Amino acid sequence: MNRLHRFRQRAMAVLLALGCLGATWLAVARADEPPHLVPAALLDTAKPGADMERAVLAGGCFWGIEGVFQHVKGVRSVVSGYSGGAQDTATYALVSTERTGHAEAVRITFDPQVISYGQILRIYFSVAHDPTQLNRQGPDRGPSYRSNIFTVSDEQGRIAKAYIAQLENAHVFAKPIVTRVDPLKRFYAAESYHQNFLQRHPTNSYIVVNDLPKIANLKRLLPEMYRAQPISDVQAR
Repeated sequence: MNRLHRFRQRAMAVLLALGCLGATWLAVARADEPPHLVPAALLDTAKPGADMERAVLAGGCFWGIEGVFQHVKGVRSVVSGYSGGAQDTATYALVSTERTGHAEAVRITFDPQVISYGQILRIYFSVAHDPTQLNRQGPDRGPSYRSNIFTVSDEQGRIAKAYIAQLENAHVFAKPIVTRVDPLKRFYAAESYHQNFLQRHPTNSYIVVNDLPKIANLKRLLPEMYRAQPISDVQAR
């Protein structure tokens, strides 16, 4: 486990001990661009299919992104894991070294009759993470926390790249978007103790400070896509 992840563990322990004072300190340390609703994608799925589809997204610690999409209508499954590196290095201990090429990511299975890929990306850019942060999100630092869309088809690649260009041209964010778009090679499910982490540990100080506000922002900014009762999809490998 590298120094960055030791910091995360120590920070959580400190926050548990200090309560509101510690939470305030970590909130100040984040200093990310405030979440705001971005425009809908002009280019989206042309014709929704009848079968379930998948999206793989990375943007900081997977606990938060998993928690957000568990509250999205039309999402059927969310699994935390790793993408961007090799199978033999897809473990938390190795990914934590920041030398494997992996990003902490989530695999989202969704019903295209209910929600489109473009709408998934709108949530991703609006509330799930800050796409202007390079190799970091909140208190977490390193390339495993990068903003990265892993596309499962050429169509997803076109939609993702067009959407980033659309948001950049409209100057939606004060700083440039640094989100990468790469074809998905493989997705490796993370260890069982990472799955469904937010639901199992809602009072964890890291979750309270960094991730519960994302869900609150989803409800506030995109109420038509929000569902109060989250799905639960714990999958261990």
